[in-house]
Amino acid sequence: MRKSDEHTIATSVPSLELMRRAAEGIRSSHDFGGSTLIVVGSGNNGGDGFALAEILLSEGKDVTVLSVTDHYSKDSAYYMERCKDRGLQLLQFDPGKDMMKGFDTIVDCLLGTGFKGEVRGIYRAAIGEINAAGSFVISADINSGMNGDTGEAFQAVKSDITVTIGCHKTGILLARNGDYINKVICAYIGIEPVYGENYLLTPDEWKKKGFPEDRDQITENGIIYFRGEDIG
Repeated sequence: MRKSDEHTIATSVPSLELMRRAAEGIRSSHDFGGSTLIVVGSGNNGGDGFALAEILLSEGKDVTVLSVTDHYSKDSAYYMERCKDRGLQLLQFDPGKDMMKGFDTIVDCLLGTGFKGEVRGIYRAAIGEINAAGSFVISADINSGMNGDTGEAFQAVKSDITVTIGCHKTGILLARNGDYINKVICAYIGIEPVYGENYLLTPDEWKKKGFPEDRDQITENGIIYFRGEDIG
């Protein structure tokens, strides 16, 4: 996915536009009624959160962004400034102060698919408080704290919906029936896979990996199914 993302940016779609499309994909997954808290980190996963915040603000929604950092990627900072122009309430996370309580929806935009290992420090605290908040939780692209290749996690966000961007990741599918993911939606944003052989599975490979037999258990935007006989 990283190679495919880089190729798309270099040849057809600017990175800021892909980030906006990712945010639109997350927006379309849920009605966002009531109050929404978007929890962001320093990378482009946080940028998806700021782009989503701009969309929700433009719709007159009640949205707050809670950040665990004071530095951001270039694209993330772009959407953060646009949100500030719209009057965004941007708060800094202070662990142990119950800052995530009382929101109808929490959007997890802390860590992306490149994360591996064990979450530590303020990110670990933020994940713990998301899980304890009692809100409806949406994870952007992948549940923060989860390994995108294996689905393994020492600690990860527990989501009601995971909106994975572009294509499904192997780790998300492997974790599909575990403790962290309830429902998966794939938001197609115009990233064309560079290496098709790395993501298309034959029916036998699908079964060996233990993925669901029922194609309806994994929801997509009508673009790609991973089982060889179901490619759309």
